[in-house]
Amino acid sequence: MDRRALIAGGGAVLAAGVGAGVVALGRGPSAAPPPPGPTVPAVPPFHGDRQAGVTAPQQPATLLLALDLAPAATSDGRAVLRSLLGELTRLLADAAGGNPADPRLRGAEPARLSSLVGVGPGLAARLGLNVPPALAELPAFPGDRLDPARGGGDLLLQLCADDRWPLTVLAELLGAAARSAGATVRWTQSGFLPRTPPGTTPRNLFGYKDGTANPGAAEAKQWVWGAPGGPYEHGTVLVYRRIRMDTAGFAALPEDRRDLAMGRRLGDGAPLTGTAEHEDPDIYAKNPDGSYVIPNSAHVRLSSPRLDSGARMLRRGYSYDDAPDDRGLLFCAFVRDPEQFTRVQNRLAAKDALNSFLVHTGSAVAYVLPGAREGGVLGEGLWG
Repeated sequence: MDRRALIAGGGAVLAAGVGAGVVALGRGPSAAPPPPGPTVPAVPPFHGDRQAGVTAPQQPATLLLALDLAPAATSDGRAVLRSLLGELTRLLADAAGGNPADPRLRGAEPARLSSLVGVGPGLAARLGLNVPPALAELPAFPGDRLDPARGGGDLLLQLCADDRWPLTVLAELLGAAARSAGATVRWTQSGFLPRTPPGTTPRNLFGYKDGTANPGAAEAKQWVWGAPGGPYEHGTVLVYRRIRMDTAGFAALPEDRRDLAMGRRLGDGAPLTGTAEHEDPDIYAKNPDGSYVIPNSAHVRLSSPRLDSGARMLRRGYSYDDAPDDRGLLFCAFVRDPEQFTRVQNRLAAKDALNSFLVHTGSAVAYVLPGAREGGVLGEGLWG
């Protein structure tokens, strides 16, 4: 949340306070009661079967943090990781529960923090950790320009909150805990969302709604979370891609060409074959001349679950703005098997109409651990 948004929000609170004061001073039966205050969203609980960084409603601000553990023998590395996960659990639980040790996180509005912690495939292989067999690094894709300093990592953390302030402070505390364990911070990346009413789809920096076709509970059980009844039932795999977007170049196209490239309309987010945002795009519908209504190269067509046996990814992306020539999308997708992303990205890399305006500059994969029970620690299933 930027400074102007904070000032605007503060102004609204001040105005409400002044209005309430005027009403309170009114005399006689004509004095109206003050309007009810805004509903305060619930604080996402830290403890539970699954980590709140995946299950809680998406929040406006995010910070991703990747850590590397020092090379060590397997037994020593496991001990270090176990200790570090215990400290990360404590810090995240205290911050989410409104009982942070750092005074900078006290006395303000509730942070409504949610978080996730994941284990990278390299660390899992080195230490022989109990992770899903499908966990693996992504292959190289055509057009990638990946910067090693912006991707990878032994541990991947994502912090989300209603504004950036608690994320910055908490990241500092987590980094200090990592360094005390002999680990290093590999990279960090902040992101944001526009203000949207609850239950509506946020827009990306191209102006289009992003995250419309996310899976429902039944679909997520099949495609996002581990197999029911298995050791990974409450875990998932995060695929992260940092994608630089040529926003000016794309905006220079006429709106109808942008819609054709996306496969959806800019205004209402509806697919070109429908009238409402959440209608399923009909990728087989044709125009009278035999051409597809949603073109062969449209982003929506190439990423359609219809081309992938119905497989869906849970997408919780954020925008980023690091420099005038470096802004774009932090693509965060949750899947049972990273091969789901690989199949889609291979199709996109081959002929997506958006490719001229996108460059993938960072990449990471991590097994998002099941949640921690009260009194428990993240990662308790890693050692089996």
